[in-house]
Amino acid sequence: MVTEPTTAADGAAQAPSQPGQETRPVIVTVDDDPQVSRAVARDLRRRYGENNRIVRAESGQDALDAMRQMKLRGDQVAVILADYRMPGMNGLEFLERAMDVYPFAKRVLLTAYADTNAAIDAINIVDLDYYLLKPWDPPEEKLYPPVDELLGAWRREERKPVREAKLVGHRWSAPSSQLRDFLARNQVPYHWYSSDEPEGQRLLEAAGTDGHHVPVLITVDGEALIMPSSAEVAAKVGLATTPERDFYDLVVIGGGPGGLGAAVYGASEGLRTLLVEKFATGGQAGQSSRIENYLGFPEGVSGGQLTDRARRQAVKFGAELLTTREATGLEINGPARTVRLNDGSAIDAQAIILATGVAYRQLNAPGCDRVQNAGVFYGAALTEAEGCKDQDVYVVGGANSAGQAAVYLSRYARSVTLLVRAGSLEQSMSYYLIQQIAGIDQITVRTCTEVAEVLGDSHLERLELRDLNSGSLETVDASQLFIFIGAAPRTSWLDGVVARDERGFVLAGLDLTEDHLAEWPLDRQPFHLETNVPGVFAVGDVRAESAKRVASAVGEGAMAVMFVHRYLEPK
Repeated sequence: MVTEPTTAADGAAQAPSQPGQETRPVIVTVDDDPQVSRAVARDLRRRYGENNRIVRAESGQDALDAMRQMKLRGDQVAVILADYRMPGMNGLEFLERAMDVYPFAKRVLLTAYADTNAAIDAINIVDLDYYLLKPWDPPEEKLYPPVDELLGAWRREERKPVREAKLVGHRWSAPSSQLRDFLARNQVPYHWYSSDEPEGQRLLEAAGTDGHHVPVLITVDGEALIMPSSAEVAAKVGLATTPERDFYDLVVIGGGPGGLGAAVYGASEGLRTLLVEKFATGGQAGQSSRIENYLGFPEGVSGGQLTDRARRQAVKFGAELLTTREATGLEINGPARTVRLNDGSAIDAQAIILATGVAYRQLNAPGCDRVQNAGVFYGAALTEAEGCKDQDVYVVGGANSAGQAAVYLSRYARSVTLLVRAGSLEQSMSYYLIQQIAGIDQITVRTCTEVAEVLGDSHLERLELRDLNSGSLETVDASQLFIFIGAAPRTSWLDGVVARDERGFVLAGLDLTEDHLAEWPLDRQPFHLETNVPGVFAVGDVRAESAKRVASAVGEGAMAVMFVHRYLEPK
């Protein structure tokens, strides 16, 4: 239940804002206890009702639905107060999801004394602004002072209205799915319209095209881009695609956790730093729905949130971020290391950090390529999650990334089936995640099972599954398939320059042999993380024998910058 009372005397719902009408900032309060909910709203109305609208809800989902409607009307939410202990969706989970709707709203958690540790943890999880102990009587001493301060801070902040692009496409259009993923992972605000719905058809007609030529992106300036490339979109939505200079102290190739860590530390320590990213910062970690074992986030953090914070941090320190540019070659030109890019340009730097990560291995099953991004996805593809509602979906893989995706998708799907070739999850998945999966009724784990064939013409319709013990085949209905079956490095562009192992992972530090160092030009041995080319370092998943963990990749990125400084010291 959601109510928007106008005065302390009446309980009538306030009419939605009209176009052009100046609206009062909204204060949202959420508590599952009706008595507490009414009490909070009553106290807030007494103090703030004249200049603010007070909206109360008795569940996190009701509040989210109301806030999305307010967003569409153009209303602004200034403060959100949420009770910690709520069934279905607790206060932390609600505030985390509310951040996606109103990222600038100030967030307050209402807690009992016994829950203060959770409130303190929430400072990291949801950028909590304040936690308030219940009961808050008298409000003049315990409620109003912090809310006064938060409202004042909210008013002082510069909040330019978020203008959204319009994206029109079809659910089973692979290019539409790819562009949705690109916009979402690069934090570009957009609104999705289906091409077979009236509003989508109207936009297509205005753009002078039809539903056969999608996606169509209509920019905030009204320009229609029909079936654009990622590079074209990046240039139109304000992402940097061209470097500001020709020479840098440090160029980081790859924007995953290792690359972002290197960019933050490089820029913060005064190095002219450029990060080059092919698609979107965050890498595979950025697609993770929940990272639960990252230091300092006891309740977990989504890969998107962690990535967004790291990207903003790097930019704050002065790092340049280049998007939709891919490294295609590396040359050694005296003291300069030259990186060739896919648009034909080149960048020179004193030092290079390779942080290109890995790509998901392709599923070798007939029919899989035909419906890729039309029901079959590599990685989490979180933009597709809501399309799983009331559907039967399948996840292939037995490691943490597959388990995290299964847990996340279970929030939406009717059923999630985890297909694992091994005999058990214990061989490759963390214990905490195995226990979590066991407690979710919607998830079924099928071991010793593989996908034999993917069936469907324009999109995924069915899967043929093979039992590896008996060899028997079974055909099942499936709407979506998410694949996590190991990864391979993207390092062919380093051929003939940087030493790699037989699988393509970059060799560095103690993993380099005398044969690899036959042409090493310096008196010293390579630093830790330094390749067979002086001044070229490797961090994260692309490095041979790396830990393949987010925290270790971030640490290696920071450590590599330390060695870059040593490399750049006057000889």
